[in-house]
Amino acid sequence: MKAEIITIGDEILIGQVIDTNSAWIAEQLNLTGIKVAQITSISDQREHILNALEEASGRSEIILMTGGLGPTRDDITKETLCEYFGTRLVFNQDAFNNIERIFRLRGFQITPLNRAQAEIPENCSMLLNSNGTAPGMWFEKDGRIYVSMPGVPFEMKSLMTDCVLPRLKNLSPVSIYHRTILTQGVGESFLASIIENWETNLPAHIKLAYLPQPGIVRLRLSASGHNLNLLMNEVNEKVNELYGLIPQYIFGEGEDTLEKIAGDQLKKRGYTLATAESCTGGYIAHLITGIAGSSAYFKGSVVAYSNEIKENILGVKPETIEKYGAVSEQTVQEMADGIIEKFRVDCAIAVSGIAGPDGGSDEKPVGTTWICVKTPLGSITKKFTFGEHRGRNIRRAALAALDLLRKSDGVT
Repeated sequence: MKAEIITIGDEILIGQVIDTNSAWIAEQLNLTGIKVAQITSISDQREHILNALEEASGRSEIILMTGGLGPTRDDITKETLCEYFGTRLVFNQDAFNNIERIFRLRGFQITPLNRAQAEIPENCSMLLNSNGTAPGMWFEKDGRIYVSMPGVPFEMKSLMTDCVLPRLKNLSPVSIYHRTILTQGVGESFLASIIENWETNLPAHIKLAYLPQPGIVRLRLSASGHNLNLLMNEVNEKVNELYGLIPQYIFGEGEDTLEKIAGDQLKKRGYTLATAESCTGGYIAHLITGIAGSSAYFKGSVVAYSNEIKENILGVKPETIEKYGAVSEQTVQEMADGIIEKFRVDCAIAVSGIAGPDGGSDEKPVGTTWICVKTPLGSITKKFTFGEHRGRNIRRAALAALDLLRKSDGVT
């Protein structure tokens, strides 16, 4: 069974709004065992909507639409759906009761435009939108299912979760099971060479996808079949084998993040942390403080971007920088010592590097980064050579630092 997703709205086509709806819907359909054949974005024009529906019906059994259901004149989806399905708009009392409930809670008066949102095509099934005034609509024609939903993401997600997906699950005989393993500190091609034999021996119904991003490679195992429990057991067995092959690179699964895992370990140990950052410009502290409850272990940061701050605030010796340079093993070690002393913390991350695109040399090319992690049980200092892209270097340096903290004796 195949599906197509159609997003309606000029704001998407001009780049004013990013289409996150399609990605979320596609993920949910895939988990249900329904494959997405195509994703299409179109403008708020009658002929575009009609053409998109006609073309989609030739490719897929399920067509899901978002957008164009607001109360203003530019929202023409309902009228166009009436034309496509050969019907007319009729007043739906349940939809209107929902509008009244929402406006009563907000203390607003219902306008004629708002009342018109309770009018829906006569031959559709109304899907109650508990989070908004525009109802969803379910149509069936010539063996095809068409669903129209609001474009507001939290309204669409609620309709999908409560109304659409439960119905679609009953139609799909195929089960799909995913498990995603997260790795850090190894490139995609190198990782592929390490696990080549393991990947070659995967059963035909289990597929492996490499999903790289700066600093992280995700390995997603997907299995499809008719027995979900059997699929889960098979995938879990293969994942256990993967843990045996590359334990040094795996840091989590699914939606895990290095900052959350390292933070949980710090909290478990009762340790506190501060960062001394040069080339990362506070990005490590940003990641750490993005985790709720990080105040329990994170005390603060010094962005020592200049040598003056390294020396005067963190206590790095001028002769250290003069002899070894700001980007050196010795400098980051003294930065770590300085932040521990100044902030009176148990653990420290210190980073100094050449983010680029300028500032490199033959001895220290762009991307050269030194990281020092110190904990009560020891320290580790490591040199990395990332690349020439400034933004990626900063991201990769921050993730590498958090991974060293995760692996350090003091928090594992």
